[in-house]
Amino acid sequence: ADAYFASRHPESRLGSAASDQSRPLPDRQTYLDRVDALRTQYPDGDVPRPPHWSGYRVTPTAIEFWQDRDYRLHERRRFVADGAGGWTSSLLYP
Repeated sequence: ADAYFASRHPESRLGSAASDQSRPLPDRQTYLDRVDALRTQYPDGDVPRPPHWSGYRVTPTAIEFWQDRDYRLHERRRFVADGAGGWTSSLLYP
């Protein structure tokens, strides 16, 4: 989490550090004031990762899209990572 947080734009790090994500916010200005306070505290933009901040890297190997059609004549398309940065696509029976 530390390496990813450090790789983010300084403004994104400020926004993340100022946020109590998903908690009620009385008004937008409260959040913006917290961002400004951190900007003053860390003028070089080197905001440390807050303890509550984390993340996961999800690297899909396959993705499937399903399009609803009448009478169960749906369309399914599967994309599979080819290991070289691309994807192959195929149709699947519904």
